[in-house]
Amino acid sequence: MFLSTKFLPMSDTVIRIENLSKKYIIGHQQEERYTVLRDVIANQIKSLASLIKPKAKTENPNFEEFWALKDVSFEIKQGDRVGIIGRNGAGKSTLLKILSRIIEPTHGSLNIKGRIASLLEVGTGFHPELTGRENIYLNGAILGMSKAEIKRKFDEIVAFSEVEKFLDTPVKRYSSGMYVRLAFAVAAHLEPEILIVDEVLAVGDAAFQQKCLGKMEDVGKEGRTVLFVSHNMATVKQLCNCAFLLYKGNLIFQGNPHETISQYMQKYTQEKYFHQPNFYHHIKGDSRAEIEKITINNLHNSDIVLSIFEKVKISFKYKINKPIDELDFFVLIYNLEDGQVQISLFQRDSLSNIQPSSNYGIISVEFINPLMPGKYTISAGIFDKNKCFVDWVEFAESFYVESAFINGIKYDQRLGKISIQGTWYAE
Repeated sequence: MFLSTKFLPMSDTVIRIENLSKKYIIGHQQEERYTVLRDVIANQIKSLASLIKPKAKTENPNFEEFWALKDVSFEIKQGDRVGIIGRNGAGKSTLLKILSRIIEPTHGSLNIKGRIASLLEVGTGFHPELTGRENIYLNGAILGMSKAEIKRKFDEIVAFSEVEKFLDTPVKRYSSGMYVRLAFAVAAHLEPEILIVDEVLAVGDAAFQQKCLGKMEDVGKEGRTVLFVSHNMATVKQLCNCAFLLYKGNLIFQGNPHETISQYMQKYTQEKYFHQPNFYHHIKGDSRAEIEKITINNLHNSDIVLSIFEKVKISFKYKINKPIDELDFFVLIYNLEDGQVQISLFQRDSLSNIQPSSNYGIISVEFINPLMPGKYTISAGIFDKNKCFVDWVEFAESFYVESAFINGIKYDQRLGKISIQGTWYAE
């Protein structure tokens, strides 16, 4: 393995990665059976033969190589806010862990200029037995800051985290939300040159997430660098000035967020499994309830075709895994060309909620389709009565809206992205 972690020469490049790869060895469980004397003798002979004649050693069928990253290369400039996107298993978290020195790559070179603060999962870098106050000083020391520097930032950190009341409580007693608030406040305020944040912010409430995004924007404006992994495309567009797309361990596209998100959506909606309910991409939620199947006008496949002004019915088959009082569904419909949300439908707007009476159910929403011709995809989710995520499936089903002639007028993209049929009258 070749790994270089020396500082870069003075320039505006703060991270340079060349041919970075990471391999894991995956074990496969054998079918259980009794081990008899014959097996022990046979295994001993095989081991002896492999020592005498190494070339005769065969691959172990119970283990498999898995490359989480394959020859990834890129550069990041000072002050860049970089979004890293891709489906689960694409290699995003592995990349951030290598950058954060948590794991080592199998091979490749990594050059970094500046201190790094990482927030990769709840409690990263915290000692559970220490109090919030003690962990602030501990994290600052790990970042190489003096006690005076930490003390200067201490009040800002506490105010931002909103955990002042529990500051002298061991963090092992914190809720996941409190953990994240304090961990992000420490990481963002102790002035690292590079801030790395994974999807961990999804644990916090909406107001705190927005507060964190504002802070990360400020960090970028101050000339520091932010690397941000998220499944929320709107957040990537809001925060980042460039984005990387990872696919099965490969960096397949990099560019501005708009172009990268467009590539992301087109890439994954082309895959057959994307439209199968067993492969729905559940990106957040506590799984007390789960969306199992989505149908559009009672159809469930990748070739659903709708017309503008057609009545649309989207149905969700769901199951209850754990007791829950209320279910509040929502739907987001994205344009696949630009990744923009075109329609949002929230059950809460109808002032109704679902109180599940059994472990399975179906809920539907109907509307008149205002979308112009093009290809679209659906994300959907469930809130509980406290507006906490229960489930969210991303890009679960796709459909087309075909061109149409209505009253002699051709409806296509030249007339905009949506068209609404209003009620016209003279006064």
